[in-house]
Amino acid sequence: MNKKYTLRHYLFNQGLFYSLGLLMLLIVDYINLYIPQYIGDVMDGLTSFSYGLQDVIHTLFVMLIFVGIITLGRVFWRVFIFGASRQVEKQMRNDLFEKLLTLSQTYFNYHKTGDLMSHFTNDIDAIHYAIGPAVISCFDAIVMTTMVLYKMIVYVNLRLTLLCLIPMAAIGIGGYFFGNEIENSFSAKQEAFSKLSDFVQESISGQRVIKAFVQEKNQDREFSIVNKYNLKKNMDVVKLMASVMPLLEFVIGISYAITIFYGGYLAITAQITLGRFVAFNQYLAMLVWPMIAFGDAIISFSQGRASMKRLQEVFDEIPHIEDSANVKDIRTLHGNITFNNVSFQYGKEFEDSLKDVSFQIEQGETFAILGKTGAGKSTLVSVLARLYDIDRGSILFDGYFIKDIPLKTLRESIAYVPQDSYLFSDSISNNVRFGKLSASQKEIEEACKMACVHDNIVDFPDQYETIVGERGVTLSGGQKQRCAIARALLKDAPILVLDDSLSAVDTDTEDQLLDNLKKIRNGKTTILIAHRVSTIRNANHILVLEEGKMAEYGTFEELMAKNGIFKEMYDKQQLEKQLQGEEPWKE
Repeated sequence: MNKKYTLRHYLFNQGLFYSLGLLMLLIVDYINLYIPQYIGDVMDGLTSFSYGLQDVIHTLFVMLIFVGIITLGRVFWRVFIFGASRQVEKQMRNDLFEKLLTLSQTYFNYHKTGDLMSHFTNDIDAIHYAIGPAVISCFDAIVMTTMVLYKMIVYVNLRLTLLCLIPMAAIGIGGYFFGNEIENSFSAKQEAFSKLSDFVQESISGQRVIKAFVQEKNQDREFSIVNKYNLKKNMDVVKLMASVMPLLEFVIGISYAITIFYGGYLAITAQITLGRFVAFNQYLAMLVWPMIAFGDAIISFSQGRASMKRLQEVFDEIPHIEDSANVKDIRTLHGNITFNNVSFQYGKEFEDSLKDVSFQIEQGETFAILGKTGAGKSTLVSVLARLYDIDRGSILFDGYFIKDIPLKTLRESIAYVPQDSYLFSDSISNNVRFGKLSASQKEIEEACKMACVHDNIVDFPDQYETIVGERGVTLSGGQKQRCAIARALLKDAPILVLDDSLSAVDTDTEDQLLDNLKKIRNGKTTILIAHRVSTIRNANHILVLEEGKMAEYGTFEELMAKNGIFKEMYDKQQLEKQLQGEEPWKE
């Protein structure tokens, strides 16, 4: 367990504020004790005619001072304790987000978005209540109960106090039972909420597909099932919580009955005064809040403990991809890349996605990777950027083994445009600037011109300030791809990887974009992954993958001369163009 992320660590960092808050709470509780005693003394004084008007006024004045101190104390303990719990909540969210940023791609392959989102909302909220209101409730219950019992024993009667405490012993036993039950039920409730969140997130993200396949009713039915399951788990928690308070009130009611019966007897037989009998009833009333607070604390601590266990699983997750112990002080890369017998599989249950792949790319080359769907093209560039670590073989950059290069240096040296051209729900300008946060508007526009998307952008009413919507939904597929390419071009990295990033672009635009790349990428390495031969026909070298293996490798002319897979793909695509009435490519 990483001690940095334990609840004890977070509370320790806010220890001063918690200490001040609990001190204020202690003062408030201590002063509260004297109010029933003053009332009892006044009553005894009035019934015995030993109190005059001056004595009553003096007692009233002292009580008003006490009330003023109690009011200020309550303000301060709320500020200190609630403020500290909010600081812990904020820091915990920051740490959780930072932790997720360090985790490898493999982690996100097996953990759904809805589940991760529920950690930031429900789980951290539950922890906030456990370390804020529940701390106050628990401390108040323990301190107030102890002080009140002391006053009940010393000021009133020991035997009466012990008899009233007998029913309350059941609270400790019940608290242990309910605490475990609530923790288990709340953990199941959080899991159900995660499934519900994930279903909603996927349904909203995939609403175009749902509408295209007319699956609205089916999705509604599926949502009802998930929602019903969520309701059931919530009701399990509600039922447990609903039983806690009535049981506490039942126990308190028994204590009141004992007080009235036996306390009344003591008052009648003059073993205690009427004023002390009244004071005892007020002390017993003061125990009602601590008992309720104790029940509330049981619920909140149990829920907080269940949520902290869920968060701890994330905090304890070890990133699969990180700097090795032998990492070297390498600040820049030039773009010389070597693959030596590289093999990789996504998991033991899968076959190798790459099998003994070997090739070399010289700085400044345009290197193309071609192959059918599932051939391993995207996997190859994923291991190139160390999104995954290879199983066998070696990858070298400028002669350095990939694990000897700092991750920061490696990824800063690669501008990667994946198949899924992800855009944030922000302006076009900010989406492109993501490649270089310090870029000026002029640099952004120049990158968009090179990506052949500038003319489209200026036709929008808000031009570069156009909000693209979630995942760039307001743009066409080709516009999204070109905005993503502009973002990568703005980065101006030594290595540019375009993973089938021209698939939604027409051939004329593609030709113009490739010409622009040739101009601005002079002396820099460019890797093109494509299905269309037209995209890669001017590459220096072409690698053809088939089922993760190197099927063919060479220049365009060499591959055409081999009359193999590449030639077959070329001829097939030429024929398709002719059938569509388009001009065939010139060799």
